[in-house]
Amino acid sequence: MEANPYPSLPAGVPPFDAPRPAFIRHALSAGWSDFRTAPGFGLLTGIASVIAGWVLIGLTIWAGHTFWLILAVFGFPLVAPLCALGTYEVSRRIGMGQPAGIGVILAQLQEERGRQLPWLSMLMVVALLFWFFLGHMIFALFLGLKPMVNVTTSFDVFLSIDGLMMMGLGTVVGGIFAFIFFAMCVFGLPLLLAREVDYMTAILASWGHVQAHIVPMLSWAAVIVVLLFLAMLPGLLGLVVVLPWLGHASWHIYAQMAAGAR
Repeated sequence: MEANPYPSLPAGVPPFDAPRPAFIRHALSAGWSDFRTAPGFGLLTGIASVIAGWVLIGLTIWAGHTFWLILAVFGFPLVAPLCALGTYEVSRRIGMGQPAGIGVILAQLQEERGRQLPWLSMLMVVALLFWFFLGHMIFALFLGLKPMVNVTTSFDVFLSIDGLMMMGLGTVVGGIFAFIFFAMCVFGLPLLLAREVDYMTAILASWGHVQAHIVPMLSWAAVIVVLLFLAMLPGLLGLVVVLPWLGHASWHIYAQMAAGAR
């Protein structure tokens, strides 16, 4: 048996408990407490995400392809856990009484290059790119021959029969993508950060626990989606606070159910 190359981390998948009553409220409360305790990395993450969003908006408007903004808006919740990954480590360190400054967290994320997190991260990015391709194909199928300048000046085309069918099919496909991403990563990402385990094992463990407790876990997924979309409404500025808050809370969702994590 190969020796654990990171002996400071426990090996293998821990036993998972069922979601406890009010687990979402407890996670949000603990996440907010962590954000207030060590806001530096979270604010850095939120500000970087907002700037990246503004750049994306500017590029799509400049290129005259504003439809890509719709795909980006619906695709962002898929990769939001990656954006907030460092906040998991902040919360983990706070729980262990360890330093959680920006430099420490950046150094820890740098060390993750030699572990399994990059593999799951790459898988998520590839799947997001496939979502962009599939979304554009659905758009072309229903509205490819419709006259449209951009989303803001031709919004009425979405209210046509073809436009409504496109949005209906796109919502179903996007929902499937979102569920797959969520089920893979809600426990998979923090598991890879906290324990020595390969990424496929982490994905399967996460998927299995979500399937076993589908209703409460879908409730948590709904909270994430609603808060992220509300945060994006004021020119993306809400992400400065909401993204790190959800990141910290996501760690506590994992910590409440993974034996030995709390």
